[in-house]
Amino acid sequence: MERSEAYGFSAAISGAFLLSCLLFSALNREQRAPYMDEAFHVPQAQAYCEGLFQQWDPMITTLPGLYLMSVGIVKPAVWLFGWSGSVVCSTGMLRFINLLFSVGNFYLLYLLLCKIHHKNKAESHSSIPEIQIQQTDTLRKENKVIVFGRLAQVVSFFWWTMCI
Repeated sequence: MERSEAYGFSAAISGAFLLSCLLFSALNREQRAPYMDEAFHVPQAQAYCEGLFQQWDPMITTLPGLYLMSVGIVKPAVWLFGWSGSVVCSTGMLRFINLLFSVGNFYLLYLLLCKIHHKNKAESHSSIPEIQIQQTDTLRKENKVIVFGRLAQVVSFFWWTMCI
């Protein structure tokens, strides 16, 4: 990643996070109670926060991954910051976890765009001498290792959370 690209990405993700935080704050002030499908999901996530992993609401048709991830984020934060009571798995805290995931999605979108852009850039330089093409192939192989390494981490973490 070039320096200007890194600055641009940092500015974009910071701006997206700031805007998301402002929207989060405004929404939480106006709508404190669970809204729409949160009426099903918040109690389920709160049950998971209490360690009741066998409890399941039959109205929910999605996999429990987000609830498990919420527990995986909230429980260390409780220990680290010394939180207790209603703050721990409140509607606001669970919404904040979704905000963190939205920033993560922004980063994943950036990685996908970089991968697509890099592929198009490599295809457009097909008339470059063979030595430079070999260097590009080496870089592509290194990028694949990095991408597959990240993918392996995500899959491993997903399976780990499913086994809890």
